[in-house]
Amino acid sequence: MRPSGRVPSARSPEPNPYRVLATCDVFEPGYRGGGPVRSLAAIVDTLPDGVELTLVTGDRDLGSVTPYPGLSSRWVRRNERATVFYLSTRSLRSWSTLSRKLRKTTFDLLYVNSLWSPFSVFPIVASALGLVSARQVLIAPRGELSPGALRLKGGKKKIFLRVWRPMLRRLQVRWQACSDLERKHILDAFPAAEVLLGSNGASLPSMPMRATDRDAPETRLRLVFISRISPMKNLLLALTAVRQVTEAVSLDIYGPIEDRQYWARCQSMINTMPANVEVGYRGELAPDQVRPTFNGYDASLLPTLGENFGHVILESLAASCPVICSDRTPWSDLIEAGGGVVIRSLTERELATRIGQLARTSSEARLRARLRAGEAYLAWRRATPDVHVLTLARDSRRGT
Repeated sequence: MRPSGRVPSARSPEPNPYRVLATCDVFEPGYRGGGPVRSLAAIVDTLPDGVELTLVTGDRDLGSVTPYPGLSSRWVRRNERATVFYLSTRSLRSWSTLSRKLRKTTFDLLYVNSLWSPFSVFPIVASALGLVSARQVLIAPRGELSPGALRLKGGKKKIFLRVWRPMLRRLQVRWQACSDLERKHILDAFPAAEVLLGSNGASLPSMPMRATDRDAPETRLRLVFISRISPMKNLLLALTAVRQVTEAVSLDIYGPIEDRQYWARCQSMINTMPANVEVGYRGELAPDQVRPTFNGYDASLLPTLGENFGHVILESLAASCPVICSDRTPWSDLIEAGGGVVIRSLTERELATRIGQLARTSSEARLRARLRAGEAYLAWRRATPDVHVLTLARDSRRGT
């Protein structure tokens, strides 16, 4: 990527391109936003022919007070048909630079990647007021309408939706779902919604990593948690359950600390672990470190309150690492086919029981489960077509 002070022009512009204005609060080189960041990067990097994309994003990673070096208020050429603007939200100059560009363009689609983020609310309001010219609006809620997500700060979200629904109806917005489960959640919240079902598969590898037998198999069950540390991912339940297991278990935790108060509660639980349980926080992982890290464990642990897609689940399977997970994801059948465990009664007792059962299995049985994880991922990957969401949006325009 080459930062510059002005908007670069594409080498071979299409005579009548389909112009998309996309927004998100976090984008690469940030990674703390997890799967949605990688999914959107894959969308940007695999644009269909005839599509030109302008992406507006924040100039720093999730939870960071420090901007990316050299990117604030800059236009960056991502590829021949995509440019990214890194907005410094507290800089009037940055807003001015952005508005000059946007006022000159009529966009066929405004594509926002959140329902609640200011990077979604402001562009939608600007479109409604005619400050940004966009013929259609597409919202990717990224799991924000799941029952588990709606319960977190539920009072504020109910008030927001009461105000927001009339505007969204007036704009006749469309919605992107990444799975049939997310489509159901969208329709539960917006019964008359037009929902496009688009895959996130382009952001995932075509082949799994191999599961190899260890030279000195351990009797201790080695678990890993790789995700944002927030109530939605439910790490505290995982710790409460692991604390009740009587077998030898270790749990390594990786991920950005999104909610400091929640992490303090997790730390209090970690400090009370019995002698048979080892728990450690290992810091954050860059995206290219995630699969190799998964590959070193017997299973990953994710008692999530809900996932619209669950990028990290598929990354675990792609690393030949079985998954212990709640049933609030689109992947229950795949998890079980891949040697993992689906917790359908999401209680600490049930989770502790299933972890204890796994801890009592032999190293040979754990290797067989890891092999099944890789095989299940490969079968899913080969059977899953990559349908680009912007192809769906362009080809399903109303009145065409």
